[in-house]
Amino acid sequence: MADVHHLSQATHDRLSAELEQLTTEGRVEIARKIQAARELGDLSENGDYHAAKEEQGKMEARIRDVQALLENAEIIEAAGTEEVSPGHVIAIRYEGDDDSERYLIGSIEEKGADVEVLTPGSPLGQALLGARVGDWVEFESPTGATLKVEIVEIEG
Repeated sequence: MADVHHLSQATHDRLSAELEQLTTEGRVEIARKIQAARELGDLSENGDYHAAKEEQGKMEARIRDVQALLENAEIIEAAGTEEVSPGHVIAIRYEGDDDSERYLIGSIEEKGADVEVLTPGSPLGQALLGARVGDWVEFESPTGATLKVEIVEIEG
């Protein structure tokens, strides 16, 4: 089974609109670029043609990514602030550090300018799920070190 992607309604709507744009206007525009490049002649040395084909490949990959996200999306609304769950913004403090860091627990597609995203499937994200303010949780970092963080705050 594919991983569930926790998305806010706003992000789901934004991705749906992006998919619509890519599969309609985007594909038509790429087809026009490819056709115009073909009309320039020899395709083996045609930089415009190769650039348009590369752009087409990247666009089709993004279409597949967005489709997969939406097919496996679960719309979330952070309910309550008792336990860490997808949709919450949390503040954590690493053991031995005085400063706290804020993260949104959710899909990387939720990324915004004001807060970093921490996916629920990451080692830290998994350790934090279900924890409460004041709890210390341990997780194994990608380097193999065991780290401890304290949940300082949970925002809905």
